[in-house]
Amino acid sequence: MDDPAAYTAFAGHQGLAAGDLREVALAAKTAHDKGQEPILVFDDATGRTVELDFRGSATEVLARLPTAEAPPKPGRGRPKLGVTAREVTLLPRHWDWLASQPGGASAVLRRLVEQARRENSGADDARLALEAAHRAMTTLAGNLPAYEEAMRAFYAKDYRGFSTLTLAWPTDVGDYLRRLVGRVQSLQTPTTA
Repeated sequence: MDDPAAYTAFAGHQGLAAGDLREVALAAKTAHDKGQEPILVFDDATGRTVELDFRGSATEVLARLPTAEAPPKPGRGRPKLGVTAREVTLLPRHWDWLASQPGGASAVLRRLVEQARRENSGADDARLALEAAHRAMTTLAGNLPAYEEAMRAFYAKDYRGFSTLTLAWPTDVGDYLRRLVGRVQSLQTPTTA
């Protein structure tokens, strides 16, 4: 689960595979070809389903997998920073303050964003894990008995109650969702040094 490239596939409520996208896609393709439906592949880091095109051979399915773009190779001259221009709406007093800072508005905004990212890293990780667990739970268990009660226990941080409520769910679904919720719990629980 801690691996950002971890995926999990289900055929209905039955777990098919967990691991990197290639091996999970192959297991999902095999199940699809056997007529098992519905096939859902989850990105464990986000709780979102990954759309896969199962047409053709396994090689063709793998060739169509979504991939992360490789970073550009450094070249001569000024490095490309991957800057994206977007609109920012601020009040006049904000623009006045930014204009008075060294480096200009863009440099100041970049510094402020980086500072906020450093300071909020743990809280952001916990929020993202919570959102991932919520998404996956809604998709996989939204029609299962005690779903609403389990969701309430989850948001109340009653992890023992959540686990108890999910024991009646199909084994693979319950195990997967308890694993995602366990990640949320570990990120929300302060560690003592």
